[in-house]
Amino acid sequence: MGKRSTSFTLIKQSSECKARAGVLHTAHTSILTPAFMPVGTQATVKAMSSEEVWEMGYRLILANTYHLYLRPGLEIIEGIGGLHKFMNWKGAILTDSGGFQSYSLIDLRNISDEGILFRSHIDGSEHFFTPEMVVEIQERLGSDIAMVLDECPPYPSTKEYTLEATRRTLLWAERSKRKHRKKEQILFGIVQGGIYEDIRYECANALVEMDFDGYAIGGVSVGEPEEFMWLVIDVVEPLLPVMKPRYIMGVGSPIDLLNAIERGMDMFDCVLPTRLGRNGCVYTSAGKLNIKNARFKEDYSPIDPECDCWACRNYTRAYLRHLYKGEEILAARLATYHNLYFYKQITRKAREAIIEDKFLDFKEEFLAKYKGEEENE
Repeated sequence: MGKRSTSFTLIKQSSECKARAGVLHTAHTSILTPAFMPVGTQATVKAMSSEEVWEMGYRLILANTYHLYLRPGLEIIEGIGGLHKFMNWKGAILTDSGGFQSYSLIDLRNISDEGILFRSHIDGSEHFFTPEMVVEIQERLGSDIAMVLDECPPYPSTKEYTLEATRRTLLWAERSKRKHRKKEQILFGIVQGGIYEDIRYECANALVEMDFDGYAIGGVSVGEPEEFMWLVIDVVEPLLPVMKPRYIMGVGSPIDLLNAIERGMDMFDCVLPTRLGRNGCVYTSAGKLNIKNARFKEDYSPIDPECDCWACRNYTRAYLRHLYKGEEILAARLATYHNLYFYKQITRKAREAIIEDKFLDFKEEFLAKYKGEEENE
């Protein structure tokens, strides 16, 4: 089938902690890590054009297999030559498998060893996703990075349920690996196991034995106390191959990013910067602000005085508040642009600090300024 054209290069390992800087080479482009992935579930990063996301410096975004399969459908996307052309994105794309929907659409699905029976949230039609089918869909979409189908247990779950879900995840991972044929596409295995250290340990070891191109840690940020998320990473990270990329799924806030980077994670995704932007919350170097609050009515300073993004260079907090109060579409666009730019700068500066072996200093300086978030009025 030809030689796989993708690889991960480790550039620098911090001497202070597990933070690392690398390069992930994909069929479309190379991605500098640590890397945050904007979420483009339905082949769009909400409120942004593909060109704007690229101009911010992003080279990798996330789309969702389940959602794109239902709408617009594979035939439509294949008709133009694949997902990249469909959304006019020249960077890399990671497609989630739809396994998360086994958690988020719990009332619309039924799980067995064969796969997941979904009832469409759009029209109620039934669709049966097997591990093999999910791999085939992602190959047809033409994504650079594909994820195996997995079962994401909710929190809380009993150890018995979690053990069964993890057994099934490993069964599906093995079937996905056998089915995968597209050599230029990276395939990630997903470590599940809930909050149970022994199950996580066994799952990670089994997946490493299967020799995937990269490894994700799933089943975090699903309602568990934060300390369990860090415990899971601390258990799994030492088991993962040094020369392969590590992806912590669904994480997170700016502080979460730095904590995950410190623990040796390379890739991250989260809806927070786009979702909060659409709802009037913006990230700044001093913390998160609800820009709709009355105190910004006559505030003519930039969104973040320390940010040089296009929105901060050209617009004020007072104007952004006015746009939200008037329910103008531009409000969501400006805030989303700024939030995504803010996230990009975190990972860029973190990478530079790792290469200079000053990551912990960088983290300490960031946290000294970053005061969390302001309460809504």
